[in-house]
Amino acid sequence: MARPKKNWQQPCPNPSCSAYELIGFSNISAIATYVTQSGVRRIFRCQLCNEQFSETRDTVLFGLHTPEAEVIKVLKMLLVGNDLQDIHFVLGFTEETVLKWLDRSARQVEAINSRLLRDLPVKQVQLDEMWAFIARKRSILATEGLESPEQAEDGRQWIWIGLDPDTRLMLAATVGPRTMAMAKNLIALIAATVCGLPAFFSDGLGSYYRAIVETFGTFHKPEPTNNRGRPKKGWYEAPPNLIYGQLVKEHSGRRLVGITKRIISGAEEFARQGLKISTSLIERLNLTLRGALAPLTRKGLSFCKKRERLQQRTTFFQGFYNFARPHMSLRRASPDREGSRHLFERIYEERTPAMAAGITEHVWTFRELLTAKIGRPPGFQSTRR
Repeated sequence: MARPKKNWQQPCPNPSCSAYELIGFSNISAIATYVTQSGVRRIFRCQLCNEQFSETRDTVLFGLHTPEAEVIKVLKMLLVGNDLQDIHFVLGFTEETVLKWLDRSARQVEAINSRLLRDLPVKQVQLDEMWAFIARKRSILATEGLESPEQAEDGRQWIWIGLDPDTRLMLAATVGPRTMAMAKNLIALIAATVCGLPAFFSDGLGSYYRAIVETFGTFHKPEPTNNRGRPKKGWYEAPPNLIYGQLVKEHSGRRLVGITKRIISGAEEFARQGLKISTSLIERLNLTLRGALAPLTRKGLSFCKKRERLQQRTTFFQGFYNFARPHMSLRRASPDREGSRHLFERIYEERTPAMAAGITEHVWTFRELLTAKIGRPPGFQSTRR
């Protein structure tokens, strides 16, 4: 009797193969092992195209001459407020080497997000943008004030974030100037992640409403006429079920003196669902980001010289925050706590935002985040917007 084939959870990396990026297709078999300085690795072969590949191919750890434990240690330090000079002083790795590993890690998280952060049943989204700067505090292209123009890569840059307050899941994070184009970019990223139309809540920035309407609304193009003159422009109609509220804070110097809440769209549906206008959770996330990423430290010298680097750090933190960092507010009582007589036994079950959203069933290890391969299951068809 033939032994059943084992599902190694490895997709075929050959783009010309009919099972390319498919998982659970029973076309992958382990044929050999080899020894590295980080342990034993398997070599797999696709039975359809005879492509041979290592278990770490297309991951952060593939082809590195540095021990795996050292690479993980460096990448962890990037997420706990250490800058490149700190890492070089403590571990001896150059800035160029660390940045190469950071680029790999950001690409890995982007691949994970493209597979797992899609078609999520999100009910509400909190929006916010966090101030940062690249290279200098005022862009060389700025003509008035301190804000950077749309084409600027330096000066004032903002981290635009979308958060699901129910699961604490970071839906999207992008870096750019405070412009309408960046607001549209953020809403487009969120639209590709959620299914349906969630309720949106933000601060008083006026760009959000227009971005939401143009992303989720309907475009009306006027019928052509034979009249002389400039033709009429088209317009966007807001979805009838759109709920959008703003929370505007008033400051006097550095003191908060007042808060104004206003419903921009969907007042009746807002009252029927019993929602609250709040941005407190995403503002708390901003504090977590500032403590985790060295370039966001105020009045420090660890700022990024290129916008691409800040985007990579933000993307890498998003993957770590969603999948490998347990959130204290999401923990729940362990089912085995009743009847336990051990005084120091853990009585809570740790959960990540991805677990609360039903994306995964366990807290990912840091190595799992760096080596996860999220292939296309058989019959997969994307339903992203």
